[in-house]
Amino acid sequence: MSLATAARLARRELRGGLRGFRIFLACLTLGVAAIAAVGLVRSAIQAGLERESAAILGGDAEIEFTYRYASEDELAWMEGVSETVSEVVDFRSMAVVERGGETERGLTQIRAVDSAYPLVGEVELEPEMSLPEALAGDGALPGIVVQGALADRLAVAPGDTLRLGTQDFVLSAIIDRYPDGAAGGFGLGPRSIVYAEDLADSGLLAEGTLFSTLYRMDLPAGADLQALEDEAERRFPDSGLRWSDARRGAGGTEVFIDRLGSFLVLIGLSGLAVGGVGISAAVRAYLAGKTATIATLRTLGAVRSTIFLTYFLQIGALTLLGLALGLVLGTAIPLALAPLITARLPVPAEFGVYPGPLFEAALYGALVALIFTLWPLARTENVRAATLFRDAMGAGSTLPRRRYLSATLALVGLLLLAAVLFSGTWKLTLSTAGGIAGALALLALAAVAVQALSRRFGRGLRGRPGLRLALGAIGKRGGETGSVVLSLGLGLSVLAAVGQIDGNLRQAIAEELPDVAPAYFFVDIQPDQISGFRERLSDDPEVERIDTAPMLRGIITGINGRPAREVADHWVLHGDRGLTYSESPPEGEEIVRGEWWEADYNGPPLVSFAEEEALEIGLDVGDEITVNVLGRDVTATIANLRRVDFQSAAIAFVMSMNPGALAGAPHSWISTVYAEEEAEAAILRELSDAYPNITAISVRDAIDQVTRVIGGIASATRYGAAATLLTGFLVLIGAAAAGERSRTYEAAILKTLGASRRRILSSFALRAALLGAAAGLVALGAGLLGGWAVARFVMETDFSVIWPSAVGIVAGGALASLLAGLAFAWRPLKVRPAQVLRAQD
Repeated sequence: MSLATAARLARRELRGGLRGFRIFLACLTLGVAAIAAVGLVRSAIQAGLERESAAILGGDAEIEFTYRYASEDELAWMEGVSETVSEVVDFRSMAVVERGGETERGLTQIRAVDSAYPLVGEVELEPEMSLPEALAGDGALPGIVVQGALADRLAVAPGDTLRLGTQDFVLSAIIDRYPDGAAGGFGLGPRSIVYAEDLADSGLLAEGTLFSTLYRMDLPAGADLQALEDEAERRFPDSGLRWSDARRGAGGTEVFIDRLGSFLVLIGLSGLAVGGVGISAAVRAYLAGKTATIATLRTLGAVRSTIFLTYFLQIGALTLLGLALGLVLGTAIPLALAPLITARLPVPAEFGVYPGPLFEAALYGALVALIFTLWPLARTENVRAATLFRDAMGAGSTLPRRRYLSATLALVGLLLLAAVLFSGTWKLTLSTAGGIAGALALLALAAVAVQALSRRFGRGLRGRPGLRLALGAIGKRGGETGSVVLSLGLGLSVLAAVGQIDGNLRQAIAEELPDVAPAYFFVDIQPDQISGFRERLSDDPEVERIDTAPMLRGIITGINGRPAREVADHWVLHGDRGLTYSESPPEGEEIVRGEWWEADYNGPPLVSFAEEEALEIGLDVGDEITVNVLGRDVTATIANLRRVDFQSAAIAFVMSMNPGALAGAPHSWISTVYAEEEAEAAILRELSDAYPNITAISVRDAIDQVTRVIGGIASATRYGAAATLLTGFLVLIGAAAAGERSRTYEAAILKTLGASRRRILSSFALRAALLGAAAGLVALGAGLLGGWAVARFVMETDFSVIWPSAVGIVAGGALASLLAGLAFAWRPLKVRPAQVLRAQD
């Protein structure tokens, strides 16, 4: 009976329209739309990756080896389980063009393929032709195809001649798209594709050269991928092979996109939390205006539960409307922008309506709406029939009854659980939730402090009536101070944190590293070339320093007789790592534990390990590690730990062995060259002419590329933060609109007492600007704390305040609040005092 009565009353109340609930709907719609849009884009990319998984990988399954080809047994097994096997060699080199006595060079990532490539998909070329036709060449020279970025860098077009190592090629076409492009991960140079057999005389694939071999397999229909992976690892346990298959063809790319999407959804949840403040304020203001109605219902015999259900059903109906609008908007935006997004993505995407992210967004929106409306709704029970003409919503206990508190806490727990399950990153989720809760608590305390300070300083102020009026309004209990500081402050906190993180990351990469980084990083220097390489640079006055080291790659497969991955889950144990040998400790690296071996040591293998990484894995002096080098296991005892600075861009290795441990292992050398920027081109030209097989990587170009990648990520997070800030601004507008009636009455009283419009307007403007500045200052503190925590514990870098961003946050807060305040100040100023005062009778 109570539910039916409440439903009937709620339906009648809703006939009055949505007045008072526009901000409620706007906040809920925007928050749900942001989460739904991010989720749909992420699902579209995941669907595209799943659909094109085999094409992205280059086959149904792939086995990768580092710096070696597959053995006869390994190749025989792959051919036995496959219908077709394609061998691809991947490495970096320099593409060289000579014209008019001048030489142009560009770093390129070479994919040397066989006639079976690609097993899945097609290479799209401009002008249009097949890959075999393009790589066949012109009869005199073999063919090569390159990406447009390399062609532009070298100013070449189809028909021109390029050189790789000592081999000339004719450029046949420009690569528009190649199917396994998304599986290559981060590359320092544009892609080139040639036939592997055409590199036989190039000098680029000598023993010890840094390259990877990829064996793509076209498997029979219905092949059990997990069983084949298990069999490969069982047959070749110490070979260092890395298995990939179509279940996760994009590998790290897919993981990165998934994690970035989860992070953006968490930022969207921050926006919903900001919107929750507006939702709560809108419900509180609406119910305050319904005091007389609630008291009348109580007079007519309505019980508490009927009153609660009446307004609960109203808010529930409006929440469903907000959720529906948010889901429609969050679906429409990605679908409308699908062509633009697809064109800018390096991976395939299949846009559509996916129920998963829509359900996630709707669940978040519903839970946030419940959490922030339950409290003010519970206070309707405080209204009694005897208080028909009193402000009953402001009377009585501030806290609702225990059952409502318990329900609110349960809903918060459910929201956190849902966020953890959907994001898959419980640490990030709980950290985000803790940050939001901490920021809200800090802002709530700041609002109370601002009110108290305003009352204190306002009473003693003389000669500044405009400022005194502003401080008096800010200090008024039950005014708009709390809503403004909470809503605008939380949005600015997210934006401040993102700005500080972005600024510190850019500063670390773009400013700090170039001061200490070498000009070039040279790889693939052969052992018989290293002496001449040093001699050519040692007499150059422009060269400040040369560092060289032998270079191998190894995979740590065992620790103290146990499989390495069972001992620890650490980045050093994921894939292959750089490995060197040395008779003496590396210059600039401090031995912190143990002793270095004698220069003429020729006993069992010893290894020096980087201290920080060793402690993280749980290694110490005396432990044994097994390293697979080119298919051969080397078990070495840790002789010492040394402090290694991997951020210096200098040569640095996790592991260094005694020379005898790696005797006879094919390897090459690497070198870093420090020189003045104006001398870099001449150094590159001289060394490339003398040693065509070596590859030069410009450290400055590498840093610029990393900066661009990070800039793209930062842009995505800034868009999310901007949505949060927009929600905060909507809440701010709602608070200003809700206070319009109060300001109208205030203006009427002040006009009656002789105040001019200018003075009244100045007091309104000062009030809004001071509130915005206060919110900005508190938000800046919360943002700086959040930025410091991320820099210190996530990025593990130094932190410094990015002052332009910090000042902009405070100024932006003051300006936003000022604009919102002024927008709702004109109408109160125009109303005649007599009309307002007569209406109060």
